[in-house]
Amino acid sequence: MHVDLVPLASTSQIERTPSGVDGIPADLEEDLRAFGCKLIHEAGILLKQKQVAVATAQILFQRFWYVTSMKQFGIGDIGMGALYLASKLEECPLRMRDLINIYDLLLQRTSHTLSSPQNQDTFKYAPMSYFGNTFYDLKDALVVAEMQILKRLGFNVHVVLPYGTLINYLRVLGLTSRKDACARAWGYLNDALQTPVYALYAVPTIVSAAILLASRHLDISLPSSPPHCWWDLFDAPWEDVWSVCGYVMRLYRERTQEERMRVMRLVGKKDVRGWLEENAAVQS
Repeated sequence: MHVDLVPLASTSQIERTPSGVDGIPADLEEDLRAFGCKLIHEAGILLKQKQVAVATAQILFQRFWYVTSMKQFGIGDIGMGALYLASKLEECPLRMRDLINIYDLLLQRTSHTLSSPQNQDTFKYAPMSYFGNTFYDLKDALVVAEMQILKRLGFNVHVVLPYGTLINYLRVLGLTSRKDACARAWGYLNDALQTPVYALYAVPTIVSAAILLASRHLDISLPSSPPHCWWDLFDAPWEDVWSVCGYVMRLYRERTQEERMRVMRLVGKKDVRGWLEENAAVQS
């Protein structure tokens, strides 16, 4: 049986995600995915991890939720496991204790934000006890998360990053001299890591979407009239390119304070289960 090197979600997985089947609204699932990727990104910065490992972790994290529900695993635990696994795949491994300490800091900061929404109190990190239960609980969660990612993705953890493709496409389009266009397109590719697009579309389509967004925001004219559309050079269907643009632009939409707080409250699987039970009680 033929297996794609870069697995993409099937139509049935997209239409009915496991989290959606369990009652999590699509907009909430999208926000939880983005918040989980944000935690991975922040952890990578604090750990001074290579960008390739951080990007790989975010893509594995996004793939995972097309085969598993957020009711079964927390986004914090899976994000931690994805970063740990990706660091091994990219041959820049992390010390388990360092990763656990950083995630403990990020989770404490999230809890502080929930308790003080207006940031009236200064956050102070309280290091965990060296032999306390917190460390061993997080260690167990990390080991389980890494194992579950491998198991549920069928050990198919091959990831193709888009940065080399972006450079080649910019050269073809004659945009390498426009540093602002290069930087903005690169930024859109990084922002797209917080969305599911890397689990839905091929890399040429995602890179074409980043170039399209950059060129339109900077008023750069590119051939866009059929039959001479620049994205056709890269075999990127227009409908898919436009869809990727929509995913990226939704990241920048204004969210209410309540929406932001709701996402922060649902980092763990127990929090998600509690929210689902409350929601079901209200609807009934």
